Amino acid sequence: MSATPTPGSLAGIIDHTVLKPDTDEATVRRVIAEAIENKFAAVCINPKWVALTAQGLVGTAVKTCTVVGFPLGATTTAQKVFETQEAVAAGAEEIDMVVDIADANAGADDAVVAQIAAIAAAAHAGGALLKVILETALLTDEAKVLVCRAAEAAGAEFVKTSTGFAGGGATVEDIALMHREVGGRLGIKASGGVRTYHDAVAVVRAGATRIGASSSLDIVGAENSSTGDGY
Repeated sequence: MSATPTPGSLAGIIDHTVLKPDTDEATVRRVIAEAIENKFAAVCINPKWVALTAQGLVGTAVKTCTVVGFPLGATTTAQKVFETQEAVAAGAEEIDMVVDIADANAGADDAVVAQIAAIAAAAHAGGALLKVILETALLTDEAKVLVCRAAEAAGAEFVKTSTGFAGGGATVEDIALMHREVGGRLGIKASGGVRTYHDAVAVVRAGATRIGASSSLDIVGAENSSTGDGY
């Protein structure tokens, strides 16, 4: 988006998100309805709710998105692959995976590429795309660059800033760094703390092509938003 996006035009790049651990079925069903009504890009939910969400979105253009290795990233590659396979079998079309943060900060680029590649293969085998969550609040700038390059080398479709559970969140500076590394080749998802229309415009101007937000209704100017946990 070169021109300043309108609230309405932002809807099509928002992943309407509800990842709180106490999320119940009624909340998920409400979020699904909100996503359909506002024509959001996707609904992002915890793996427990993938089948329900996929069923609720049948016949719409809204995608079902879920998380893997969430929120710490500190599970094995085999565990992340299994989670991914389970998710796509249940109907997930987009996978947001948390990178191995310790390996990234240690500069273990081969290990980071290998893990992302394994998850990407599992996602793609099920017809899903992969977003790699950097967790920027916990990475050095060098590690952020490493993960961006690893994600591209491993075949992921997106890099993403944050889980929303580690403090911090999407910043213009981090989005700009990610855009310098992979902009135009990979999508860039700004997630964590994007709560208002002005927040959304700022990250889009910096290079974000997707936004993860639970305050989606506030961003697009809808009324009666009630999910706003900021993730």
